[in-house]
Amino acid sequence: MASGETGSMRFDNYMEGEWIGGDSRVENVNPSDTRDVIGQAARSGAADLDRAIDAAHAAAPGWASSTPQQRFDILDAVGTEILARKDELGRLLSREEGKTLAEGIGEAMRAGQIFKFFAGEAVRLPGERLSSIRPGVEVDMRREPVGVIGLITPWNFPIAIPAWKVAPALAYGNTVVLKPAELVPGCAWALAEILSRSGLPRGVFNLVGGRGSELGPRMIENPKVRAISFTGSVPTGRGIAAACGQHLKKVQLEMGGKNPLVVLDDADLDVAVGAALNGAFFSTGQRCTASSRLVVGENIHDRFVSALTEKLQALVVGDALDPKTQMGPVVDEKQLEQNLAYVEIAGQEGGKLAFGGDRLTLDKPGFYMAPALFTETANDMRINREEVFGPVASVVRVKDYDEALAVANDTEFGLSSGICTTSLKHASDFKAKSQAGMVMVNLPTAGVDYNVPFGGTKASSFGSREQGRYAVEFYTTVKTAYTQP
Repeated sequence: MASGETGSMRFDNYMEGEWIGGDSRVENVNPSDTRDVIGQAARSGAADLDRAIDAAHAAAPGWASSTPQQRFDILDAVGTEILARKDELGRLLSREEGKTLAEGIGEAMRAGQIFKFFAGEAVRLPGERLSSIRPGVEVDMRREPVGVIGLITPWNFPIAIPAWKVAPALAYGNTVVLKPAELVPGCAWALAEILSRSGLPRGVFNLVGGRGSELGPRMIENPKVRAISFTGSVPTGRGIAAACGQHLKKVQLEMGGKNPLVVLDDADLDVAVGAALNGAFFSTGQRCTASSRLVVGENIHDRFVSALTEKLQALVVGDALDPKTQMGPVVDEKQLEQNLAYVEIAGQEGGKLAFGGDRLTLDKPGFYMAPALFTETANDMRINREEVFGPVASVVRVKDYDEALAVANDTEFGLSSGICTTSLKHASDFKAKSQAGMVMVNLPTAGVDYNVPFGGTKASSFGSREQGRYAVEFYTTVKTAYTQP
């Protein structure tokens, strides 16, 4: 890993227990300093993917019959190593993705905790016994692995999201083919390298780098892959769902969000501003749970906007590895151009730019942007309908709680939502009526625990939940067995 600071790292595929190069290689560039090439990553085509799937398919029967203790020992060891190397892995993550070093280390820690959690789940796989309606007959329900699982992960959480898909897949006896985002190959490679020394049998875990547009459809079409778990955009997710339906594959999708943070007139101003700052702008706003819509009561509106603007003025944007940095760069040029385009669109639609929204030129060449805050927006504007996936937030002024709830729910998405209030009545009502899979009270909309279910409603999610004990629903199938003693 240390050799990566010189740009000499090779991020190869891992399949059949071996490291293998791809058809070509693509540079892994530091968004904080584009002169820094972290390494060269394998870019593979269909042949390499098919080989990885064949390896996973061949290894599936053996791994399915492994003992819970074997799975526990391996996953626990992986979690232990990740936690022991959290600073090193967090640095690699921040260097290739652009989130601050503190956030990168925090994400690496989460990945380690996830593996340890699912190590425990491996030894308490649930089952059930019921009395039959027929005398003398016993009925058992047991959970069994699905088989080969194809995992397609995004760039914004390059070690945590692979971890929360890989760990439960392995814990419940499945074999894995992981296709990570091309923008962040280093973290997936580092995770694969740890897994390669964990004691996993050959072929149980496989890593293949390449273009999602090429490898994704190929993975879905291969009959040896029995399930697909995908995190990414809504359009891609819709296509995956349709294709999996045609091939009768199990599918799990985590997609976009346009998450509201409601700030009622009775809210604690400091709490509300802190929640908005964290939820909308930390991790450069590159979180599907980011609170990009700030729905604010008319009596607290001006004070809230003024206080949040003050915080944004003081926010330090810079190199992700600089300890003084509070917001790192955007992940790449394409994403930065999209963010800036939405800033322009919001202004054209009548939004008032209260702060930021421009490209920044710092002492290092990188993809830097000042956080953007819009006021005087309406919920039907594109800035409030479409996911930007950057440090851009807009304020919608409302007259009371009922209007705030209606605005919050007026979206095709339903991943996360939040409310800042000192009213137990409104907090309880919002938790019940918010059309989102995760609801926060006096907390940022982004930031969830690893031991509880993650997912949303409407266009944000499809299929069973990720993380926590609910992960068993996707990564296993139920068998009912009858016995006449």
